[in-house]
Amino acid sequence: MAENNAPILQMKGVSKRFVKELDTAEKAARFFGSSIEEQIVHAVDGVDLAVQKGEVLGLVGESGCGKSTLGRMVAGLTTPSEGSIRFYGEDIASLKGDAARRAALQIQLVFQDPMSSLNPRLRVGEIVGEAPRVHKVVPRKDVDSYVDETLERVGLDPAMRKRYPHQFSGGQRARIGIARALAVNPSFIVCDESVAALDVSIQAQILNLFMRLREELDLTYLFISHDLGVVEHISDRIAVMYLGRVVEMGDAQALFAEPNHPYTQALLAELPTFEVKRRTYSTIKGEIPSPLNPPAGCHFHPRCPHAFARCSTERPRLTEIAPGRFSACHLNEQA
Repeated sequence: MAENNAPILQMKGVSKRFVKELDTAEKAARFFGSSIEEQIVHAVDGVDLAVQKGEVLGLVGESGCGKSTLGRMVAGLTTPSEGSIRFYGEDIASLKGDAARRAALQIQLVFQDPMSSLNPRLRVGEIVGEAPRVHKVVPRKDVDSYVDETLERVGLDPAMRKRYPHQFSGGQRARIGIARALAVNPSFIVCDESVAALDVSIQAQILNLFMRLREELDLTYLFISHDLGVVEHISDRIAVMYLGRVVEMGDAQALFAEPNHPYTQALLAELPTFEVKRRTYSTIKGEIPSPLNPPAGCHFHPRCPHAFARCSTERPRLTEIAPGRFSACHLNEQA
């Protein structure tokens, strides 16, 4: 077990590459002189992150930056190509048998689209009760009452347990997904865009539910979202990702008040505000590069208004620029 002051979850040098191997026709074409090569998607590229027990770490960035892939690696649904993910000091990938099963139960994932992640052929009581029954979280005779308690905890009437997922609203299905995750008594929950598909009013209800459960059950969250407003509301700290790399990380209030990295500055500059003065909004220039062929050096340099020669050749390190604040930008070394 980890020491009291050690992170509950620690990622070091975590990378994930997806390789599309050549099919038979492509192999034949290469045999006869074609330059065709295997396609390699660099989804996550050397990420270092630590999550303290009881905190909410928000993970933000544009679509395709690798947020969900990182979350799925934490939840054990996919394995890193490089690096290590330690949970309570133990490398998740090296665990076997009962130790691996315990870790899998302790880290649960709440998906973005509950309709596609809930089995349409099972009733809600079966969906929530299956894992506690299989993993013997409670005695078999107590599973029904345990499911009722879990449904009540997330704000659902236990009388609905015999309904199917399609008979619920989007907000109710989100609560079912949360109940399923809670049913095995986890200590760490990965929320992968868990409120993205909901109306704003329902989003607020689900976010408040997450915060209440955090206090009641002493939960720790990795909260993944592209919505900066949502992340600001729920997170203690925020990590900003761009094309597979963490470019800035720090306390949520400090990061929003004074962003350091040019990418973070560009994201926050376009947030709508209630200020009366007139503002001109514009998108970040250029398109996010393809993870099939990411730029050398700093991945953001083709779109950065402050880029200079070094940015295109040397990868900036994520360094501490203030207590608890980290940024990966060569400009900090010139200050």
